[in-house]
This record gives sequence, structure tokens and C-alpha cells, in this order.
Amino acid sequence: MRLLNYCLNFLTSCVSRVLVKSKVLPQSPIEQYDLNPEHPTFYIVRLNSRFDLAALTNVCKKHGLPNPCDYQTLGNQELERFIGIKNPPPLFGDTAKPTAALSQGKQIIEHLLNSGQKNVQVVPVTILWGRDPGKEKPGIRTLITHSLTPSWFRKFFVVLFSGRDNFIRFSQPLDLSLIVNEKADVNELPQKLLRVARVHFKRQKLAATGPKMPSREQLFNSLLASPTIKKAIQDEAKSKGVSQAEARQNALKLLDEIAANYSEAMIRVGDRILTWLWTKLYNGIDIKYTEQIHELTNRGHEIIYMPCHRSHMDYLLLTYAIYHQGLVPPHIAAGINLNFFPAGGIFRRSGAFFIRRSFAGNKLYSAVFKEYLSQLFIKGYSVKFYTEGGRSRTGRLLPPKTGMLAMTLQAMLRGIDRPVSIVPVYIGYEHVMEINTYLKELAGKDKKGESVFGIFKAIKNLKNYGRGYLNFGDPISINQYLNDNQPDWRDAVHPTDVQKPQWLGPQVAALADQVMVKINNAAALNAVNLLAMILLVNDKHALSKPKLLAQLDFYLRLQRDASYSNKVTAPDETPEQLLTHAIKLNKFDVISDEFGEIIAINDKEKTLFNYYRNNILHLFAVPSLIALHLFKQHSSTVEQCQKLVSAFYPLFAKEWYLQPLDENYITRILANFSDQNLIELDGDTIHVTNTNDSLAKLEMLGRSLSFTLQRYAIVVGFIQTSNGIEKAELERESQVLANRLGTLHGIKTPEFFDKKVLVSFIDNLRGELLITDGENGIHGSTQLCEIYMYLKTLLPARIWQSVSDIVQDQCN
Repeated sequence: MRLLNYCLNFLTSCVSRVLVKSKVLPQSPIEQYDLNPEHPTFYIVRLNSRFDLAALTNVCKKHGLPNPCDYQTLGNQELERFIGIKNPPPLFGDTAKPTAALSQGKQIIEHLLNSGQKNVQVVPVTILWGRDPGKEKPGIRTLITHSLTPSWFRKFFVVLFSGRDNFIRFSQPLDLSLIVNEKADVNELPQKLLRVARVHFKRQKLAATGPKMPSREQLFNSLLASPTIKKAIQDEAKSKGVSQAEARQNALKLLDEIAANYSEAMIRVGDRILTWLWTKLYNGIDIKYTEQIHELTNRGHEIIYMPCHRSHMDYLLLTYAIYHQGLVPPHIAAGINLNFFPAGGIFRRSGAFFIRRSFAGNKLYSAVFKEYLSQLFIKGYSVKFYTEGGRSRTGRLLPPKTGMLAMTLQAMLRGIDRPVSIVPVYIGYEHVMEINTYLKELAGKDKKGESVFGIFKAIKNLKNYGRGYLNFGDPISINQYLNDNQPDWRDAVHPTDVQKPQWLGPQVAALADQVMVKINNAAALNAVNLLAMILLVNDKHALSKPKLLAQLDFYLRLQRDASYSNKVTAPDETPEQLLTHAIKLNKFDVISDEFGEIIAINDKEKTLFNYYRNNILHLFAVPSLIALHLFKQHSSTVEQCQKLVSAFYPLFAKEWYLQPLDENYITRILANFSDQNLIELDGDTIHVTNTNDSLAKLEMLGRSLSFTLQRYAIVVGFIQTSNGIEKAELERESQVLANRLGTLHGIKTPEFFDKKVLVSFIDNLRGELLITDGENGIHGSTQLCEIYMYLKTLLPARIWQSVSDIVQDQCN
């Protein structure tokens, strides 16, 4: 029997080598799961198929894993390493014979119980041929897909047509001690082992392919039959004086405008195109913290991806990254402005559904969209939307728009039977394709609509854009969030018509802010944004190469030893390697003279570099504030630094979406300054090391915060030197003064003059109770007076003079 099996396996393996190309996740199973090839190893799979065994065998050989075709010795018995839970059906008939999986499981468990051996590795392996989810109503295509369990004959066609898209995922070995230690009948333990494996494979398949797809007609008919849309159609007919049939037709048109038309074939084509595109555009894509997503899918969570929005490239990059992690691409909420020929059809077949900028005044559209979104969640599709609503033109996170998130929570109130988790995503680039367009828009130029000509122009201008960065932040379980913050939320659950509970708005706003915080927690440092941090604070935006490398090394060590968040990623390269890489991007000038090299930002790039600095400025906010204080005072105490940070941090947190302040963070920063010989710590006392090098490093770091503090000084100055000032006047005069300071001191940072940023700061002051509204306008609190005095000591005298002169003139 063994000889026959060997021959059949050899024959299948030969065919497999020709027809099969496997993608393996994780890329290094031994390292990822700490596997030991010397320990007894078994592979448990869903289907007992020779082609599955052959594909797995080839992969195991490449990765140094034990051969699944071999027998494994356990005590005095030999067992097959390959454990297939289910046999394929026979060519004729529907009933498949049971496999030996149950007896294999029983022998493994008996061995564990009798020997006490704990090093047996039972590794679940998901094997998929293609990632087509299949149709709710199967058709002829099921002959060549893996959506159903195929017979050996049909499996040949599956391998023939989908062999090049074979997908193999190794999972964490089963913890057999949990099963063995259970107080249960020994005979029931093998059954439990197989049940655990079946649930695991079901979740893995759903995560990789998504649920089966209804036809577009089926989907529309089911949505139009829902009580919510039926009522909306009746209201539409009544309010507009049209027939029910006409109102229904309007709803159908809206569905056609909104709904995605997901095609796995389009995804495969897109995958090949994007793989080519990334090699043209980028030196690489760095993707971090994907294990969190796999953990969620293993637990059966519904996933909502909420990334920041830097560029139109985000749509492609995130979907590509998710697909290459073995997960089904999410349905993407895209602005209706992207629904133009031919991009609209491509995006729609890639999973995009389109949303209008505003629902105001269109109750039918609102009802149709909400019902469509609810059905996506109920059926188990992952979804992606950009909480900022649009792309950031300044590099800072925009205030979140809460409409989509509110509809997500309302969908949960329909009674979704799976836990739902938000995955915040930080996306960063060393070059943003639209950066020049953003600058023009900030200067007042009208935003242009997207078109096919824009696509051709972008393709024509393909060049080296450096590296792209994608970090998955800490997930937020919506169920747990509501349990913690709104324990009675389940009282509002209703299967059809969900009334908006009063608590929804505040909880959505708080949850949206938490998402933004977790996005910023996962920021990625890179060569360009680090060099922007350094060069923009220097005269002429230039610095000698040795000084630049020294400051870059200072920042890298600071972020590695005293990082704002454990999710922040820093490059592994040395400062010299980072600078060499950055110079190749043609953003810098290298000027040589008899004293050495000077690195300067290209003249045309100087204003643009503010964008890249703003991507990571929040990571340096507290270190910069402390450095500025120490540079000004030369000596201080730990307590004074803590008071200073405590005064400003609430404003920083609102502006940059920062996590609650950890006092140990200040201690770590000071310890790092000490380690780098910038300061001397003597108990609570701090002395700045009296060297030009130390002072220069602290000054450069402190100046990173200069423009932010100047904006604060403008607004706070008007409030503190007036006997009350109206909000509209404060906003207007603050912007006038910001423009004047820009002219006087050569400030070209776009957000410095942005009225929205100034208005947001005023709102933050009110939210922190630093200002109150009286009969004759806004008044400052005692704490605001303290901040005012701090600003006076922190800002350069020439800047403070410009501010105070104008503020006093305006207020006298």
C-alpha cells in the first residue's frame, strides 16, 4: 500500500511541478511559528487530495519543513504526516468515504496522554486553488474553481486552470495541551480536534476569498425587498408625487450608481499590473504589523480598514497589500468623483462602491446607501473607508468625518452576528504623486476633477518615488468599545428599522478620534520626512553633511530609545545610507566647496517638504518642546519639564491626535538626551552640556515646533491682551497676523496661514476649557495665562516682538 501511495504521490508531484505555482504565507513558517523540524510534525488540511499533498510537499521542501509524504514515528507506531479531514466525493455519487483523520487524531492524542510528550506539532494548512469566492447560485464556472469540494476528476480541471494561483497558508500549530487537559471523555478528544480544525479552515477560507457573491440582479432585488428601502420608496413617491414604480426605479438607479461589482478575475489582473507598477514607482513597499489582522480573522472578526488618506495611490497600495497577505480585498468606499470612464468600471470590479459627498436632502439615497452598507456587513464582507473624507493637502491628519462610521455602528445595531473590529492604517510615502497639485490648491487654485487624461498624464510621468510605507495600527473592537462606553447599546439592536439612539453621535465622534490616534501611533519614519524635519529649520534649508548626519543619528536614536509609541517604525539603515538613498530621489542639492559638502533642499521642493515633515511632526512634539525649553534655559528640573509638557500636551493631543500622555515618556526622552551627552542629569536637576554640538542639536530639534508655537502665540495673544474678543474677529485677526508674520519672517508653511487650522485651535481651547464665552466675547482662563507666559519664554525675541506689537495695536 505504501508503495502504491508513493507511486501515486510521485506522479502527482511531477504534474504539480509543471502546473502549480504556490504563494506561501507566512514567507518563513519556521521563524514565524518557532517550528522545530526535528520534532514530530503533522499537517492537518481540509481536503484529503493528492494534488493538495503534492503542492504542500513542494512547499515544505523549499522551506525546510518535514516532508508531508513521509510517515511520522510516534512511540512504537508510524502515522501519516498528512491529515486530510474530508475526502473528495467519488466521480459518480455524492457521498465520500470518511478519511483516516479521526483515527490519526486518536492515535496522536493517546500518545500524548500516555507519553506526556509535549513537542508534537500539528500544523493547520489552508490550501486554496484560486481565490474566487464562488457564486451563491453555482454555474458552469464551478468546474474550474475551488468554491465547492471537487471530485478527483474536477480537481484536475481546478489545478489546470487555477494551479498558477495556488495559495498555501501555514497557521500556528494547534495547542494540543488545551485539548488533552480538558476533563472530557478521551474518545471525544479527537472529535474536538477535528471540530477546531474545521472552524479554523472555514474562517481562513472566508478571510482569503470572502463570502459567496450574489449576482448583481439578486443583490438589487434583495435590497429593494428590504423593509427599510420599501418604506423609503413609499416616502419618495409620496413626497415627489410620483408612482411607486417610478420611485422604485429611482432606487434601482441609485443602487446601480453605488454598488460594487466585485470580480476576482479583475483582482488577479490588477495584482499583476500593480506588481509591475510598484517596481516602476517605488524602491519597495514596507508593510508592518499584519499579524494583528490574521489574529482577527482567526477569531472570526469582521474587519473595517480605516486608513489615513495621502494620495489616490492609497486605494491601490492598501488593497494590494491586503491581497498579498492572503486576505480578500475589502469593498472600498470611493468618492463619486472617481466614477469616470474607464477608471470607474475598473474600481467597481475591484470592489469599490461609490459615495456622494453629501446625502443632504435626499432621503431615498440615504436609505439605499445605508441598506447597501448594512448588507455588506451582514454578509461578511470586509470594508475600507477613509475617515478623513478626502486627501490631506498638508500632510497632517484631517479632522475625521463621521458619516461612514456612524452608518457602520447603525449597521451593527441591525444585529450582525460576528464581532466587528476597526483596523486603523497609517500610509506614508517618500514622494506623494499629487504633491504639486496640493500646493497649488493650498495657494487658492481650484481643485480639478479627476479624468482619464489625468491617468494618462500620471502614467507618462512615472518615476522613482522612493519607498512606500503601510503600518497596521492596533485594532479597535467596536463591540468591546461599546461595552465599555455604552453598556446598554444592545437595547437599540433591531433587525430591520434602526432608530438613531441619542448616544450614537457622541460615541461615534469619540471612536473616530480614537481611530485617528491609533493611525498616528503607527507612523513610519523614513529618509525624506526625517531630513525634512532637520533641513526646514535651518537657514536656506541647508546644512553641512557632517552636521546633517549627526542630527539624523540623534533623531534615529531618540525615536528608537524614547519612541512616542511602540508601533512607530524607524528605518534600519544608518544615517549615511539614508542620506545616500534620499539624494537619489532628486529632491536635494549637494554643494561642494573646500570645506566639504552641503546638503540643501531643491528650491522647487522647499515648500513641498513641509508636507513630509507634517507626516511625523507629532512624533517629535514633546521632545521638541523639552529641547526648546532646555536650549532657552540651559538648566531646569524634571518637574519643570513635566509641568511645561502638561500645559501644552492637551493642545498637541487635539491638534495631532495624540494618545494620553505617559509621564514615563518625558523620563525616557530626558534619559535619551543624557545618553547622547546633550544634558547632565543629577537627580531632579538638568544641566545642558555646555558644548556647541549639544546646543546646536537641541536648538534644531526645538525649532521644529516653532511655527506651531507661533500660531498659538497669535491666538492666545489676542485673547490675553483684550478685554473680550468675538470669535469671528479673533479668527479674522489671527489670520491677518499669521500672514504678516509669514511676510516678515519668510514663513512658507502652508498650514501656518490656513484659517481652518486656526479655527480648529480656537475650538480646541474651548474644548479644554481654556477659554469661555462672556457677554463681550471670549475670555482666557488662568491656565491660558500660564501658556501665554510659557510662549513668551519659548519663542525667539524677534518673533515675540512682531506678535506683541501687532496684538497690542489691535487691542488698544
